[in-house]
Amino acid sequence: MTEQVDILTNLFVFVLASFLGLELIRHVSRLLHTPLMSLTNAISAIAIVGSLLLTGQRHDDLSVALGAVAVAASMTNIVGGFLITERILRMFRGRERR
Repeated sequence: MTEQVDILTNLFVFVLASFLGLELIRHVSRLLHTPLMSLTNAISAIAIVGSLLLTGQRHDDLSVALGAVAVAASMTNIVGGFLITERILRMFRGRERR
């Protein structure tokens, strides 16, 4: 019974954090977008460490599968974030040269 309560509590926190994150990101000024992307890249780097630890502990097949999905999602977020940040910074460099 306690395990089911823990899963429901974790699911509730996840959904709440998703909605809160969506609202926070939606109201960010364009000038703050690049520093915000750098911060989310750092958070994703922390998330990938946790997901690697989860995958490496091998409690059961489900935890390994979820850990592998978390590693893939975090790496996608990190790589995409760096590519977008670089593109935004190139746009600002282009304006300074004109």
